[in-house]
Parts: sequence; C-alpha cells; structure tokens
Amino acid sequence: MNILEFSLLVWIGAFTAGFLGALTGLGGGVVIVPLLTSVFGVDIRYAVGASLVSVIATSLGAASTYIKKGYTNLRLGMFLEVATTIGAIFGALLATFVSVKFLTIVLAIVLIYSAYLSQRPRVEHIQDEPADPLANYLQLNGTYPTAEGMMSYQVYSVPAGFSVMLVAGVLSGLLGIGSGGFKVLAMDQAMRLPFKVSTTTSNFMIGVTAAASAGVYLARGYIDPGLSMPVMLGVLPGAFLGARVLVGTKTQTLRIIFSLVLVVMALKMVYNNVIGGL
Repeated sequence: MNILEFSLLVWIGAFTAGFLGALTGLGGGVVIVPLLTSVFGVDIRYAVGASLVSVIATSLGAASTYIKKGYTNLRLGMFLEVATTIGAIFGALLATFVSVKFLTIVLAIVLIYSAYLSQRPRVEHIQDEPADPLANYLQLNGTYPTAEGMMSYQVYSVPAGFSVMLVAGVLSGLLGIGSGGFKVLAMDQAMRLPFKVSTTTSNFMIGVTAAASAGVYLARGYIDPGLSMPVMLGVLPGAFLGARVLVGTKTQTLRIIFSLVLVVMALKMVYNNVIGGL
C-alpha cells in the first residue's frame, strides 16, 4: 500500500468517524483509534494523537451548526469544561503509568451499562420537580428548538454531573476517545437534559477536552502530521454532515445509534487491547 492509498483509506474512515461523532456526541475517536490500530497497524500512541486531532475537528465542524440552531447550552458546556480539562491533563500525564488492559475492561463494562441506561425510557421535559438551586444560581437552564417551537428545560444534579465530567476528562487523556459517551450520559441521565441538548453540548465540549490532552501528546512527539492530516480532512466534512442529519432525526433514533456505537466501541476496545494481545 502506497502513501496515497493509505491516506485515502484513512480519509474514508475519518469521514465515517466524523459523521458518527457529530450525530451521537461521542467524538470521532470512537472509530479512529480502533481503525488505525487494528486495520492499519498504527502504534496506539500515534493513533491516540491522531484521534485527539479528529475529536477537535469533529467538535469544530459540528459545534458551529448546533450553536447556530440553538441546541447547545454554551453556559453549561463552559462550566463542565473546567472538570473535563483538569481530568484530561491528569489522564494524559498518567497514560504511561496505567495498565491499558485493566482500564479497557473497566471502561468496556461502563460503556455497555451506559448503552443500557440510554435506552431506558425517560421523560424529556420534567415539569413538577423543583429546580436545582445551583443550576439557578449559575443560570444553566435553557431552551432548545423542537417541532412544537422553543422548549425550556431545567438542569438537575449539577455536582453529580460535574464529578462524572472529571472522570470523562481522565479517560479522554488516557485513551484519546474524547469520552463523549460519558459526557452525554452525565447530561442525559444525571443532569436530565433533553437528549439532543446533551449530544450537541457534548460535541461543543469534546474539542476543548481533547485540546488539553493533545498538548501533552504533541510535546511527547505522538502527533504525526502525515497521519493526522488525512484524519482531520475526513472528519470535518463528516462532522458537518452529521450535524445536519441530527437536526431532523427523532430522539429515539439517536438513542439507538448512540447505544449501538457504545457497544461496538466497548467490544472493539476489549478485542484490541485484551484479546488481541494474548
């Protein structure tokens, strides 16, 4: 395989990653890391470096559309980024000291359970429950567009959501996956935001989290321009397309896609890092 063929195949995989990342709020890393390591035989550290670049590109590509449409909760996203950025830097520094196999098994279990949680029926708009005082104080509540017009929503369990975001940041720094699954689940299940608000706000956040980790990987020489460039060029148009598709997609359909990607991601990570290494 020559350089041109390699770059073209990586571009196609990155385009798919960007599309799924924008549609589900997971970030392109859920596809990029397994693709580069298992299909192309790229060293995991360079794959993670390219994945972090793809996550930043996914966020940039999708976030502008979501913000313009009024889905993203910018104030909440910036508040939660404090936790994920701290966690991402800490995770990137720990990357060379933690057993990847152990972490992979734990992460796979959590992802599969998260996929189960995301399929549980939940009321999108809670009317009769008292608002979270901290959310009111920080002015985190918001509105988003629906078929019936603009709909208001409340943010709940702010401390619990902040704690999960800290863990999400650590996992992002360790594995380069953007940890969008945990961000979406924290906002959807713990903070009880509408699912489209959760995925779009996650897309806005993952770029900042990945940028914090990418600085550490860049300093260590694990971001290869020859690998990262076709990844970024593929992810960006995929993210734009995913952002356009999300606007007209039903919430239950998004939940199903989200769950399927989580399960596939968990199984692939276990195979690559545990079974494949036996």
